[in-house]
Amino acid sequence: MASETPVGQSGLGGAIAPVVTAMITPFTNELDLDLEGAARLASYLVERGTGTVLANGTTGESPTMHDEEPWKLLHTVKEAVGDRATVMVGTGSNDTAKTVAATRRAADEGADAVLVVTPYYNRPSQRGMAEHFRAAAEATDLPVMLYDVPGRTGTELWTSTLADLAQIENVIGVKDAAGNVAKTAETISATRGAPGGFEVWCGADELNLPLLSVGAVGVVSVAAHLVGPQIAQMIELFPTDPSAARELHLECMPVHRSMFFEPSPGPLKGALSAVGLPAGPPRPPMIEALDETVDAVLEAWRRVGGEDPT
Repeated sequence: MASETPVGQSGLGGAIAPVVTAMITPFTNELDLDLEGAARLASYLVERGTGTVLANGTTGESPTMHDEEPWKLLHTVKEAVGDRATVMVGTGSNDTAKTVAATRRAADEGADAVLVVTPYYNRPSQRGMAEHFRAAAEATDLPVMLYDVPGRTGTELWTSTLADLAQIENVIGVKDAAGNVAKTAETISATRGAPGGFEVWCGADELNLPLLSVGAVGVVSVAAHLVGPQIAQMIELFPTDPSAARELHLECMPVHRSMFFEPSPGPLKGALSAVGLPAGPPRPPMIEALDETVDAVLEAWRRVGGEDPT
């Protein structure tokens, strides 16, 4: 069953569930978009704890998606999940004009929310990033989630910048993959009372429980492809039984780690393909993971009760 909106979360942020899965984009062996596979995978995720599906995120290889592909993917996922889950779409890039255009279009294409990543490679200043995100937010009435992932982009959003952006009513939170629990706590403190509400979703699975402990409301997860029920249960248990939540988190740690033995999403795509779920190969410059890496992911998953889909 999909996760429900957490107590206390309301307004625009309520469109985004505690368990968001950053869905891989299934491709055929010829590297074409596999829409039938995307529908099947999205349904599988929702049946296993996902409350919001993120389509065309960076785990979904958004930098290699072309022309109308992101919108075809969005339509497919929306139709597949129906009213069982909400659908967020990644609209960010390192070009502000392109980001604004995609963010503006997202509502017309049926998205429930958008995720906007920090501009990568360009490494803009804090002021430049604030203007980038502000332009995107002003292009839509949809809830906007920021994405702070300095390990991939080379630039980190400062707490002061996040606090400034939180004053924009439809900027409702951040996918926090900065890997700094103290900074997360500072951000939650600094953004209290934001006009539209401002929440944190953990964007690094190995830190899911630590970020919940300082006030995160949920996760944007890669591991939920394989351990979605455990992650959903961990979030549900945390307020009343943190010890049980901790045990679930620790059980899942080998899965979280193994999926990044090689650059994501190669290991995950290999594991999904091995158990008969739609995935296909990644698009270059990403390459397929080594057999031993895929085996490590599958072994970790089966250790926590993972069973091949029937």
